[in-house]
Amino acid sequence: MSIFNYLVSKTIMHIPGPLVSYFAKGYIAGEQLSDAVLVGRKLNEQGMMLTIDILGEFIKTNAEAEFFKGQCLEILETIHREKLDGNLSLKPTQMGLLLDEQFAFDNIHEIVAKAAELDNFVRIDMEDIECTDKTLEFYRRLREEFPKNVGVVVQSYLRRTPQDIEDLSDKPMHYRLCKGIYNEPRTAAWKNMETINQSFVECLDRMFKHGAYVGIATHDEKLVFEALRLIDKYGLKRDQYEFQMLLGVDPELRQILLDQGHRLRVYLPYGESWMPYSRRRLKENPSIARHALLQMLRGTG
Repeated sequence: MSIFNYLVSKTIMHIPGPLVSYFAKGYIAGEQLSDAVLVGRKLNEQGMMLTIDILGEFIKTNAEAEFFKGQCLEILETIHREKLDGNLSLKPTQMGLLLDEQFAFDNIHEIVAKAAELDNFVRIDMEDIECTDKTLEFYRRLREEFPKNVGVVVQSYLRRTPQDIEDLSDKPMHYRLCKGIYNEPRTAAWKNMETINQSFVECLDRMFKHGAYVGIATHDEKLVFEALRLIDKYGLKRDQYEFQMLLGVDPELRQILLDQGHRLRVYLPYGESWMPYSRRRLKENPSIARHALLQMLRGTG
């Protein structure tokens, strides 16, 4: 890790909000759904799919959960009305997971049912280790009723993930595979980046072996190489997987994959609660701050 990246990762939680906002500019669609629609339409025109996410998590009241449920339903209706090539991502804690498990499940069930009605799809995001068991159980229950309309995220840095893949392999699987960004204890998560990358490749291999559809979520060129190797190994067609990337991160690699004919989906976050998301992403990927700083010094930001 470079000195710059080390300093960003260690100080990002203490950097003033306006400076974080400058660094994160271009990685958030805006504060309103209308902003996400404008950005999303441009991405569609460039050949990319979308997954739209309203930012906000770890709520404290049922009323907040009801608000976010309403926002998710509106996102699905808007995607349908605007004819966007996109789907919805949501966080279980937004739906009240840490308040009332059944209440949260009922909220997500209503959203997935709406997605099925509109011939769309909901991705259930994975949060910290406190939520893992319940999130996977929600996915297992929902895919029984909506096998084509719901998927889940799993994280390669968790030691448990290979076994979770095996446990879920009894039915059709729809995953987003990412490395993971939460600060988990060593007993639960690998800490060495090379090991996390090896786990990513192993998990992807297991998923393809079991016939899962996978959103391969990475900006790491080494992992893209390994993913392409596995795609070739299993003889997968273009509609049997997709790559996924964050808005604003490594557009050159994104374009390379598109030019090679691969499907690619961009994670499109919006909302007023952009600060926690931005801090986490800058900590995970300090190159975002490096790129923004260079632009600022050049007077092009």
